Amino acid sequence: MSKAGTQTLTLEGLRFDASLGILDHEKSAPQPIRVDAELNLGTQPLLPSDDDITHVLDYRKVRRIIIEECTAVHVNLLETLIGKLAHRLMQLPGVLGVRVRIAKLEIFEDCEVAIRVETGLW
Repeated sequence: MSKAGTQTLTLEGLRFDASLGILDHEKSAPQPIRVDAELNLGTQPLLPSDDDITHVLDYRKVRRIIIEECTAVHVNLLETLIGKLAHRLMQLPGVLGVRVRIAKLEIFEDCEVAIRVETGLW
């Protein structure tokens, strides 16, 4: 019987406003974005030694980092924002790889625009 498995932490559909874009209305007010993130935590025991949150990656912290990175300052390019966020998430202890998707939800009336990045080990 296996005692370990590959673990991925996923946050999907995180929605909040961020100051992002080059258009005049994007520079004057934040607009809604959606962030999806996957963190490769590598091989983890199927049965942890205890049930203590301090011994795992706390997803509340991951959520807070995503919001803070995306709202800290205005950035012109979605590419800049996703790169900063992926880099920051890779700094978390135990994270081997990161996949992030950020969508600008209201840039156009008929569609959203999104970009996805993958870094590290998968």
